[in-house]
Amino acid sequence: MRGRTRPGCALLTALAFMLVSALAAGAQTELLERNVNAAPGHDVRVGIYTDVRADCSLGPLPTIRLAVAPAHGSVTVKRGTLKATNFKQCLALEAPAFVAFYRATAEFSGSDIFELDISTPNGRRQRERIRVTVTKSPVAGEGI
Repeated sequence: MRGRTRPGCALLTALAFMLVSALAAGAQTELLERNVNAAPGHDVRVGIYTDVRADCSLGPLPTIRLAVAPAHGSVTVKRGTLKATNFKQCLALEAPAFVAFYRATAEFSGSDIFELDISTPNGRRQRERIRVTVTKSPVAGEGI
């Protein structure tokens, strides 16, 4: 996967920053709902979580908890690096991030759903409900 552009990279960067903005908005728990396509037995990226402040400085990484497990797959979180350019006043940015992946069981086809709780050390919380459509079609596997 390295060295080639994946579908949704711009959306991925935007979502990571939207999450940061949403978490910075207030202490209320917000519910964000998204739809993702996946292929059975393959990882699909469903979220990137980081903390970039308005002045381009970095805050601590959020805590991610699986609130509702998927019935037909698994969710894993890995540590990564978010690289972005020309985002607001941040001309070049490299930030540590958590990346969430969903993997449907090998023979499953249909709908699945799970929820993640994301919270920052300063008490801000967000819940994400992710609906996954698992098919063997060529467009499956396009996350964010």
